[in-house]
Amino acid sequence: MSQPVDRLWGARFKQGPAPALSALSRSPGYYFALAEYDLEGCRAHAYELQRAGLLDEGETERMVAAIKQLAADYRAGEVQPVENDEDVHTFIERVLTERLGELGGKLRAGRSRNDQTANDLRLYLRDNARKIVAALLQLQQALVNQAERHINTVAPGFTHLQQAQPIVFGHQLMAHAQAFSRDVQRFQDWDKRCARSPLGAAAMAGSAIALHPELSAKDLGYDGACENSIDAVASRDHVAEFLFAGSMLAVNLSRICEEVCLWASRQFRWVELNDGYATGSSIMPQKKNPDIAELARGKTGRLIGNVTAMLATMKSLPLSYNRDLIEDKRNAIDTVEQLMLVLPAMAGMIDTMVVNVERLKEDAPQGFTLATEVADWLSRRGVPFKEAHEITGKLVQVCEQHCLELHQVSDVQLQEVDSRLQPEVRECLTLEAAIHARSGWGGTSPQRVAEQIARLKTVLEQQSDWAASYIGLSL
Repeated sequence: MSQPVDRLWGARFKQGPAPALSALSRSPGYYFALAEYDLEGCRAHAYELQRAGLLDEGETERMVAAIKQLAADYRAGEVQPVENDEDVHTFIERVLTERLGELGGKLRAGRSRNDQTANDLRLYLRDNARKIVAALLQLQQALVNQAERHINTVAPGFTHLQQAQPIVFGHQLMAHAQAFSRDVQRFQDWDKRCARSPLGAAAMAGSAIALHPELSAKDLGYDGACENSIDAVASRDHVAEFLFAGSMLAVNLSRICEEVCLWASRQFRWVELNDGYATGSSIMPQKKNPDIAELARGKTGRLIGNVTAMLATMKSLPLSYNRDLIEDKRNAIDTVEQLMLVLPAMAGMIDTMVVNVERLKEDAPQGFTLATEVADWLSRRGVPFKEAHEITGKLVQVCEQHCLELHQVSDVQLQEVDSRLQPEVRECLTLEAAIHARSGWGGTSPQRVAEQIARLKTVLEQQSDWAASYIGLSL
């Protein structure tokens, strides 16, 4: 049996909405993920109504108690929206009125769905920014753990997907960790701008009843209230910025995913993925596929689409609130949910993969990755680098013609290339010499990589403290 219609609007209309309008207007089911955040705003607003004299102390206590109970019941699945609940606000007012009678209807005074929905999404994003960061820090820790195990593991470094110079594998892993650390910083920086409460803006001009939004803001963990009531309900740049931070994180995830797919291939054989973090083929029994990396890589386009869709929705919207902005929740909720699926799986995959140290060392000198050592050796002996570069290029040609590695070239062949190539050049033509030579700040020498890991650990502790310090929902 259908439930009676109880809308938050419609008194000036002679007839109810057409079924097509109701279907279009009703919030999708996943929008009700904001229910607990809406209840948090309801709790803060109840105290605002008490300050305004619309609720006495006893009524406020009853209201807050009912709100807390509804939050608990909703989490337990004991109360759910019905078909005629147009949105989360309708749902909550309906249940509170059923439980409190006339008192439940008082909560609507002094506010609008416009400032409510803006507040709900801000609280949702601030809360979930910390959850995303906490999950990302688990991936960071996995990278650090692997990097520490491979501070001395020599590997080939690449540019243009061509072998370039020797590095230690821990340095490669830390390159990804540094990018993820900046992703955390983006969420932290975003939060500073999002930490303003829109409550009190009401429909758009401010409220004649909720006159102390700064107190509600403090109650909800914000730094303060929005400066302008029109901007408070009409702006969604904080949503677009959050979506960008999420999509940038997804892009960085996609890059390491691409490398894992290569590393795990039979052509590379650099890593072996744990059976718990790989899948097989329905037809080819021998297959072990890096599905986590592929699925995470595939999510990136979706998250880029979310920020693009949000920006397109925002474009050319006149002030103040327009119903177009309902799309903000679809984009935001989807981005949060996808990241919270991907990050734990990525962390497990990276933490449990086994690195083939011998294979990496075998590949490290392939493709004449030590050629730069020859050019540097010549430069340190006064040869202009332009000439050193050309000399080394000719030496590589000799190696290719005679199927030799650089260190295998004879003294005679060195002299034939250039008289300045002395036998002592071979001293720098080892993997160990090459990586230890890169001992400047940020370089690939084991000592520098160990120092980099130590510094990042300190940063990760600070970022973890930031994620844990947010009070979040009090209900």
